[in-house]
Amino acid sequence: MTIVKIRRQQIFYSVAILLLMSLIFGMVGFEYMDEKELAAIENQTLTAPSGTVSVVIKISQRILEVYSDGNLHKKYRIAVGKNKTPTPIGEWNVVWKDYNWGTGFGTRWIGLNVPWGIYGIHGTNKPWSIGQFASHGCIRMRNKDVEELFEWVPIGTPVRIEGRKIKVERTLKHQLTGSDVSVLQMKLKELGYLNSRADGIFGTVTKQAVEAYQAEHNMEITGIVTKQMADLLGI
Repeated sequence: MTIVKIRRQQIFYSVAILLLMSLIFGMVGFEYMDEKELAAIENQTLTAPSGTVSVVIKISQRILEVYSDGNLHKKYRIAVGKNKTPTPIGEWNVVWKDYNWGTGFGTRWIGLNVPWGIYGIHGTNKPWSIGQFASHGCIRMRNKDVEELFEWVPIGTPVRIEGRKIKVERTLKHQLTGSDVSVLQMKLKELGYLNSRADGIFGTVTKQAVEAYQAEHNMEITGIVTKQMADLLGI
């Protein structure tokens, strides 16, 4: 092998190593910047809420809000479900909490009582996804944010998820579950026919609320929500 070829190989390997190192340090730098700055909401309190805590998650804005005695205490940017794996709207509760639940779930897990799957609020090893429609339905937070929230929300904390537009396409009836049931329940609450949580379960109380609506609007009292009734409700 000639000296020229050896020299060319040395230059090639040197350039390749430099490019690889630049890529690695660039990714680390981007992750650090995104973790520390891009996903942060400035000028907010570091103090824990002193009153009764509740949480509202606004899907369209990709924002999680913490309330203390009904007053807004703090906001966080979040990632929510993709179109094919949406975050479930409804009114849930925190039912369990855990540390380091899995590789992709960051440092904390806050589980919700969604009846048709395992959903929760958790950290992430992909901080650049915060602010995006990126998850399989769970709510992602920066690890430092979810660690703070973890200490603030006791078991039983109400969590309202809202903002995703869902059109009811199927007939809804007793014992069905799903986000479309939550949409129905929220509408019945808005109209004053339902006083319980929008828990995504078409139980007896929801059936009675549907029957009350049907009776007041001179409809056949079936307790079943057809497509026509859903259109009348505007859902």
